[in-house]
Amino acid sequence: MRDGASRTRPAARTAPADGPQWCIVNAHAPTGSAGSSGPASPSGPARPTAPARPAVPVDARRARWAVSLLFFLNGASFCAIMPRYPELVESIGLSNTAFGIAIGLGPIGGLLSGLFAARLMGAFGSARVAVLAQILASTSHLLVYVAGSWLWLALSLGLATAADAITDISMNRHGMRVERRYRRSIMNSYHGWWSLGAVTGGLLGAAAAQLAAPLWAQGIAGLLIFGALAAASLRFMLPGHDATERTPEVAGPSAGSAAEVPGDASAHGLRIAGMGLRALGLVSALGMVLVFAGSTEDAGSTWGALFMQETFAAAPFLAGMAFVALQGAQTIGRFTGDAVVDRLGDRATARLGAVVGMSGMSLALLLPSPATALLGFAAAGWGVATLFPAAFRAADDLPGVPSGVGITVVGWFARLGFFLTPPLVGALADALTLRYALWMVPAYAVGILLFSGVLSTRRRRTAA
Repeated sequence: MRDGASRTRPAARTAPADGPQWCIVNAHAPTGSAGSSGPASPSGPARPTAPARPAVPVDARRARWAVSLLFFLNGASFCAIMPRYPELVESIGLSNTAFGIAIGLGPIGGLLSGLFAARLMGAFGSARVAVLAQILASTSHLLVYVAGSWLWLALSLGLATAADAITDISMNRHGMRVERRYRRSIMNSYHGWWSLGAVTGGLLGAAAAQLAAPLWAQGIAGLLIFGALAAASLRFMLPGHDATERTPEVAGPSAGSAAEVPGDASAHGLRIAGMGLRALGLVSALGMVLVFAGSTEDAGSTWGALFMQETFAAAPFLAGMAFVALQGAQTIGRFTGDAVVDRLGDRATARLGAVVGMSGMSLALLLPSPATALLGFAAAGWGVATLFPAAFRAADDLPGVPSGVGITVVGWFARLGFFLTPPLVGALADALTLRYALWMVPAYAVGILLFSGVLSTRRRRTAA
């Protein structure tokens, strides 16, 4: 692990001629040296001043907003469907088990398409792939809204998650290009925009359900609005190859990296997808963190509204608030996450979140009421807020992992969680009721605690 107290950093680095000047302060520099931020005085050492953030190029700022918009649309487009799930279940005539299997089979599309994400990004660039895949996702969501049978629902969800997997991986990849231009952590804010989009979509879906708006009308409106905005974002993305911002001196984790591990010492030996066994093991461990984080999110998106209706006979709008509570708390956690992770490190943040999520959801299930249920879903959402940004960034920065491969593998693991847990929860719900089936959520928190050791312990510094 690299730590500010155990590794000497270069005093300064010069940016390219067309970029800003920046430096990394040496934490061990003596008073009055290059690492000092003020002159020494006769009476004692200089008082350090707060380092100024590096200037950010205009094209990077525009690209950040474009990527943020794509994250927002990705969250809003699909999550507007969630509050309408009870209507789909009733109109098709599905049991909890059948519905859970349909939801669980959907991510197979994502598991398959995710395997081609790195190749697509290499051929067309992450920006084009992300935008086109998002437009395809919004199109496939219309098929979900008008599903008239179990098979139709399962196939349309499979197409939607196939497009979403490509969008997810490629927009995160492009977001990391922008983060390297910023030279500080901004990944959590991207995922904050996704959560904000999810909350917006959930509110729109809940309102449409309360007003009894036709499902097909909501689907067409979503395609036109979300698809047009996604297409408009492309012109503001960064041009050039996705490896443009990766330099030889950033062979290891960057200042915003979530994990700091040594690369394979040798290129010899068995390699899978261009990775040595050690690198593959680390990427897989990061992926397991997302298996449990994704399963926690799925508890609110797939089962939240049904839980509120079955347990408390909640009205459609109140039932949709379970998902909104989870995503709303996650939004707050993500927009504040960069500062928290910089202070505590990714590992401590992940473990704190796991404890909060476990405690909140356990309270909701032990003392069930609409208020405690919303509190429990909110605690679960806040608890996993920083895990996706941390794992994606760590995987992309791991030495010994080919460009684009680490983030693809970690994204594939995340889809695995979405694939495995809905049928399991659905079967438990039919056998025991949803109240008891949702005890899986505290179990997911235990899994996060077990695998969080792969994340960094250090407190990250912002480059000046």
